[in-house]
Parts: sequence; structure tokens; C-alpha cells
Amino acid sequence: MNEAGTSLGKGERKTTAPTGIRAFFKGGRDSTQPTIKACLQSKDKWQNTDMAIALWFDDACIPINAVNSPFFQKAINQIASMGHGYKALSYHSLRVTLLRDAKKDVQLVVDSFRNTWAKIGCTIMDASDIVTNAENLCNLFVEIVEMVGSKNVVHLVTDNASNYKAAGTLLNERYPTICWSPCAAHCINLILKDIGEMGTVKSLVALASTVTVFVYNHKYVLNWLRKTNGWREIIRSGETRFATTFIAQRAYMITKTAYKL
Repeated sequence: MNEAGTSLGKGERKTTAPTGIRAFFKGGRDSTQPTIKACLQSKDKWQNTDMAIALWFDDACIPINAVNSPFFQKAINQIASMGHGYKALSYHSLRVTLLRDAKKDVQLVVDSFRNTWAKIGCTIMDASDIVTNAENLCNLFVEIVEMVGSKNVVHLVTDNASNYKAAGTLLNERYPTICWSPCAAHCINLILKDIGEMGTVKSLVALASTVTVFVYNHKYVLNWLRKTNGWREIIRSGETRFATTFIAQRAYMITKTAYKL
């Protein structure tokens, strides 16, 4: 069932596009209901179509998680709506004409957000992998601030490393209205890393890691843990990391008992 309560057909996925991405969805049939013609196709026809797409993914070395893109099913629907005889786009049109058109669409989406920046301000969160001195980092941040508009930026969030701290200070000197703060998640990671280096905790983590590896390497044990009634909520919230969560909970209980917390 999809979010509207209707059944999804074969090959349909429950993918909700972010608000900004929805602006690119133009035309095409509603993907929540397959056509009568599609429903009447034989299993061999379905299989051949699925295999053709799979072989394309394999031959072009396309990551399988590309099917999770909100644009994937939209593209399939649009191709199907063209009917028999549709010719695929050329290499040139993909890298020149369509890329230029896509850039225009992206610019329209960015401009729609830009109108709100002046009203409510915005926070810049550094997500680059650049590791350099404070001055170069500051110059990078200045470029971003100028692109957004210095009057529209009220906050800058970066990692907690010393060079980022210094860069934040330099940026604040240049733009007094912009405040800097470290990323809370990065601070927590650093704290947990230091805790993990403590003797007792380090040995406990090593034992927990051994058990985690064992669980993931033995499907019977992993399936048994997933079926345990007391852990259904954990499974529901993060099934792909269930064994790690399970071991972490057990490690916490062991530590709590050992230190009588």
C-alpha cells in the first residue's frame, strides 16, 4: 500500500520525493496505478523487461541503489507513456542540451529558496572534505557567504577541529553578524572516541565487536535476533544495523552491572 492507501503494482516503490525535487516532475502518468495493458502482460514479459534494465545497470556499472532515486520510476513512467518506438537520448544531448536545461531547472529551485533567505536567514553547514589551514578555509567560507549573501547568513556550523575553529573566528571578524558554532554530532563523536580509548571500555568494545562480526556472519543467529519479541522496536527503527544495536545494548547492561550504575 502507498501513502494514499492504494496498492502498488509490480515494480512500484514507495518513494517520496523531497519538496525541492518535486519541481522537476513534469508530465507523465501517475505511478500509483498500473495500466490495464501492463496488468495483462505475461510473467515472461515482466521478466524480460526487468532483465533488460538489470543488464543495463550491470553493463554500465550503475550502483544498484540508483533505483531508490525518486527520478528512477518517474523516468520509467515517462518512457512507457511514449509508447512503442521511443529512441533513447544521445550522448551529446545528455551531456550538453539536457544538462543545460537541467541546470536552468535547478537554478529556478534555488531562486525559489533564495527569496526566503532574506526573510528568515540561513545557516551554512560545512560538509566538505577539505583539510587545510584556517586562512584557506576562511576564504572558502567567504565564497559561500558571498554566494548566499552576507546579510542572509546568520550562522556557520563546521567541524570542531582547531583549523575550523580558527576559520570560524576569522569569518566572524570579517562578518560580525555571522556566528560560528561546532557541529554537535562531531563533538559527540570526539567524546565517544575518547571514551572508547579508556581501558575498560576499549576491551568491552573489542569483545562486542567480535560478537557483532559473529552475528553478521551467521544468518541463523541474525534472523533469530530479528525475530526476538523484545527487540521488535529496534528492528523497526534500524534493521540494517540490528546486530550492532543489540550488542551495544548488551554492552551497556554489562557496564551498568559491573559499575553498579
